[in-house]
Amino acid sequence: MGPQGLGITFVTLPLVIRAAAGGQWCYDSQDPKCGPSHWKELKATCGGSKQSPVNIDRRRLQRDSGLGDIVFEGYDQAPPGKWRLVNNGHTVMLSLEGEPASEHIAISGGGLPGRYRALQLHFHWGSPAGNGSEHTLDGHQLPMELHIVHINAKYRTLGEAKGHPSGLAVLGCFFQVSEAPNPNYNTIVSGLRNISHAGQSVDLASTFRLSTLLPRASRLSRYYRYQGSLTTPDCSEAVVWTVFEEPVDIGWAQLRAFVNTVYFPASGAVPLKMTNNYRPPQPLHSRKVFASRDATSSRGCPGHLLSPLLLLALLSPLSPSP
Repeated sequence: MGPQGLGITFVTLPLVIRAAAGGQWCYDSQDPKCGPSHWKELKATCGGSKQSPVNIDRRRLQRDSGLGDIVFEGYDQAPPGKWRLVNNGHTVMLSLEGEPASEHIAISGGGLPGRYRALQLHFHWGSPAGNGSEHTLDGHQLPMELHIVHINAKYRTLGEAKGHPSGLAVLGCFFQVSEAPNPNYNTIVSGLRNISHAGQSVDLASTFRLSTLLPRASRLSRYYRYQGSLTTPDCSEAVVWTVFEEPVDIGWAQLRAFVNTVYFPASGAVPLKMTNNYRPPQPLHSRKVFASRDATSSRGCPGHLLSPLLLLALLSPLSPSP
């Protein structure tokens, strides 16, 4: 649905994240001194052997016929109340935690070791100079990636869940850029202008369903599965990853809004646009990436990749600083 008729409430949250400050983590686009290569100095778990993201090499996948259809609960229903869109200093996050509806938005089946309740979703993207997905496909990075984070229903808190290898389940979706905007993302994109600065949030009185943010329903049985971690500190190795094969469309202008509208926490006189907020792929080590029953396991060059020069043409000119 589009942004028309949305009730919007502005909220400013206390800014508790100071990227690029001593003892804090950030991305290389903010300050290479606290970027991903240094995270293990802050949190030893970030140097573990089961880290995420990874490259999904379709020549090396192992087929698992037990990875069938995922059961989505509440994804096709508009929950009561408001969604909260937040600039948390590292990404744009749509918060589900705390909403009564989150108890009824869950996933199970598809080889998942239990039922998982949705907590939040967030995005990773690039810049005018390049793509920004976290996972890569056959060594190729895609324009953007969506993560929907779920907690195993048998755990009461996030801290408890992070102590178990199957405590969390994350759904990952790639994006491909199209000329036409994706109307299912209008609500989120229209809210970006209200959360330009870190710590800001906006409540969206929206009736959109989470299912509309995913790939086509007929393609949701095509996915890749592996055991990994959170992609930001503390990098807990507690995540069952599901990365969908089919990308979601997003319009040029919609991607441009992410690149040009949202800012990192100010660490100097000039605020930095939130770009390249992704962690590079981590070593797979002894892990295997599994292909679901219906997934493509042969290598093919994705036709939805953008070259840096094309991105530069599409995402420029940059909008002025706020």
